[in-house]
Amino acid sequence: MARRNVSSGGPFEDVYGYCRAVRVGGQIHVAGTTPQPPHTVGCDAYEQARAALAIIEQALRDVGSSAEAVVRTVTYVTDLDDALLVARAHNEVFGDVRPAATLVEVSGLLGDGVKVEIEAYAIEES
Repeated sequence: MARRNVSSGGPFEDVYGYCRAVRVGGQIHVAGTTPQPPHTVGCDAYEQARAALAIIEQALRDVGSSAEAVVRTVTYVTDLDDALLVARAHNEVFGDVRPAATLVEVSGLLGDGVKVEIEAYAIEES
């Protein structure tokens, strides 16, 4: 089965040895995605979630898919008090799709001021 990797072009991809998204057949995995400047320092969790989700949507398009194919998301937040803000952004993108979803509080995320990280999994007919 052919494998298609999509890079975001971020410098950490080469350091860590990963790519933004991988498609193998009908399975698509989008790596944990954080907002990028200017959507970090000074932005609330809603704005950060929307920015991360926009990056995810682009990665899905880059492998020939879309948000409609997402079957699962995992969201990491640094403060559970932000859960409703993140949920609002998630619902705006996936409300009609309704993927299985998990939200977890973590002690920290990579990047100054980052409050949200989201990963997504999609399945399509290959």
